[in-house]
Amino acid sequence: MKKALAMCAASAMLAACATVSTPPQVREAPIPRTQQQAAQVTNAPTDEKVVKRKIAIGRFSNETRYGRTFVTDASLDPLGKQASDILASRLVASKQFLVFERPDIAKVSAEQSLSKDAGLIGVDALILGSVTEFGRSTTGKSGFLSATKVQNAHAKVELRLVDVKTGYVFFSASGTGEASTESGEIAGFGSRADYDGSLNDKAISAAISDVIGRMMTKLKERPWKSDILKAEGSTVYISGGALQGIKPGSTLHVYRAGESVQSGQTGFTIALPPTSIATIRVTSNFGDSEVNEGSVALVTSGTVTKDKSLFVAE
Repeated sequence: MKKALAMCAASAMLAACATVSTPPQVREAPIPRTQQQAAQVTNAPTDEKVVKRKIAIGRFSNETRYGRTFVTDASLDPLGKQASDILASRLVASKQFLVFERPDIAKVSAEQSLSKDAGLIGVDALILGSVTEFGRSTTGKSGFLSATKVQNAHAKVELRLVDVKTGYVFFSASGTGEASTESGEIAGFGSRADYDGSLNDKAISAAISDVIGRMMTKLKERPWKSDILKAEGSTVYISGGALQGIKPGSTLHVYRAGESVQSGQTGFTIALPPTSIATIRVTSNFGDSEVNEGSVALVTSGTVTKDKSLFVAE
């Protein structure tokens, strides 16, 4: 009888204890399985030719109240800088883009004149973003001999792609992410967690993961172009080499740009369709970095001259 009572008492004490769940985990926003598979295909390494677009990360701001104080100005934005650094790292790791930093450019008009400034390179698209939602919460429960503590972080980011020539926003998307960590103790044993600052990075990283696949797909849809450095008879020197995806044996086309006319309906300057005038085959590369390399090509059809209206495309 005493043994039965002791077992009942032990069971009651255990029932009063709060349970300790699994170790820290990161939870990304739920998305359809088909979209996950598409993102995996987009971000997976590939041996195929990838002609890299030049992109710049401009303003990435914190539009939430988190991390703001009366003594912090707009230039001291740790949350925005975290998001910018994570995004830049992901894009560089994909090996599909040439990524440039533009942290001090607040307006698209400044980007339009960069190609004329010494040491700066004009880009094909400018990425603007902001952290529009960010929050932290702490929950817990306690029992007779145990206690648990759960820390949660939630983030939402908005990304926009801007055509630097016109200022037109041609793509916009948002992503959300969450991260959490849990600690607990039973009868005085276990772990006690203080404030976990790493959850901020994990939540923002999850939010960027939720949107970066769609953004990369849109960027790769933009037409790639290069210029002709020099033309000598049937030999043509062009910008872009092996590090940018242009390798010996690659076949490219030379076009003459169409006339630019202004639309009375939209106000935009519209380029009429270009004319294909020649085909070239890459024979060798030169240069030692993504910003100063080029390629040597032979003309296989048509005629190429050093004309500013000519450009090279896939």
